[in-house]
Amino acid sequence: MNAIASSLRCARALPALLLACAATPTFAAETTVAVKAARMVDVRNGALIDNAVVLITGDRITAAGSKLAIPAGAKVIDLGNKTLLPGLIDAHTHITGSPEDAGYGIIAKSIPRITLQGAKNALVTLRAGFTTIRDVGSDGYADIGLRDAINDGDVPGPRILASGPPLGITGGHCDDTMHAPEYKSSALGVADGADEAMKVTRRNIKYGADVIKICATGGVLSFGDDPRTSQYTLEELKAIIGDAHRLGRKTAAHAHGGDGIKLAVLAGVDSIEHGSYIDEEGIKLMKEHRTYLVPTLYLGDWLIDNAEAIKLPKPLLEKAKVVLPLARVNIGKAIKAGVPIAFGTDAAVYPHGLNAREFAVLVKLGMTPAQAIRTATVNAADLLGWSDKVGSIEAGKYADLIAVDGDPLKDVRTLEQVQWVMKGGAVVQ
Repeated sequence: MNAIASSLRCARALPALLLACAATPTFAAETTVAVKAARMVDVRNGALIDNAVVLITGDRITAAGSKLAIPAGAKVIDLGNKTLLPGLIDAHTHITGSPEDAGYGIIAKSIPRITLQGAKNALVTLRAGFTTIRDVGSDGYADIGLRDAINDGDVPGPRILASGPPLGITGGHCDDTMHAPEYKSSALGVADGADEAMKVTRRNIKYGADVIKICATGGVLSFGDDPRTSQYTLEELKAIIGDAHRLGRKTAAHAHGGDGIKLAVLAGVDSIEHGSYIDEEGIKLMKEHRTYLVPTLYLGDWLIDNAEAIKLPKPLLEKAKVVLPLARVNIGKAIKAGVPIAFGTDAAVYPHGLNAREFAVLVKLGMTPAQAIRTATVNAADLLGWSDKVGSIEAGKYADLIAVDGDPLKDVRTLEQVQWVMKGGAVVQ
């Protein structure tokens, strides 16, 4: 009995003891970390800085430059002959998805299953050098849950700005077109009419959306729609985008077709995703409104080559064979005309971790390697509204760094083989 009484006394005392410990401040000084490398890319100017040193305290950069003095007692990470860059940004991912989900396979996957799939994909993406992503569409708010788990330190992954379920019309690209009619299945983000669209916008924000994703046109990986046709009206788009902006969220419009692109730009959208059929009028409007274009081009190579392996339904493959090659021609014109470009991949249509293969396609379409790198750093940071946090190696920003062999300003494909990653001052690999 004495042992039991003693145990009970300890149990009663434990909450008070824990509370006392929690209230006791700690004063351990944060150690300065110095990252050294043979060179560093100045992404703003497209130049190399030799003998690079980046000083970090906590999760932030405190100084960066050539031959900086390293404070006494600093922990030094010497990367030798490698080249440092800021952590890369992918502004168009579906982190909880996989290529097999492009067909009927998605029907068998529950929300818990795709969330766990997303956790795996998040680590793969981070190790590939993408320390920040914008996720533009996930069922059941799974991307928002994953974002929060990463922020809380439960699982490793990049910083995520998440949209939750994308908004779309009944039977449109962002509706559930895989089920037969008798199942009466409809996607969570379906909203018809301005009032309903505003309600769903507000609901997404209620449940934690950082950005509002809108399906403004038909798509490739959906049944019964045409990528060339608009789906939402100008009135509906204005309702969604106006409400999102008023509530402090940016907006992104899936838009392949010309009319859908123009309507979304006129309604004030922040970015056009894909832009496959963009024409001269659309290019002119996007330049006038400074609307970002987020092309997703490498997927055209991977999807068509691997359609059989992932059991892509024939109608979707036939659309892909028409739309995706045309996209390169039209987006090449937009790049040459000076439309603002931010980096995006549509990762999930092809395997996560291959995101950097997009760079070589941008260079093929006329960008220099420096311009292509800017799309995934300062440009993407600007689009996300995070220019004060990420996108360059500068004092005050998160210590998100990557290192590669060679010179990415000469060969952008070096970014496909990232050798070292740091996120928020912590080494990932």
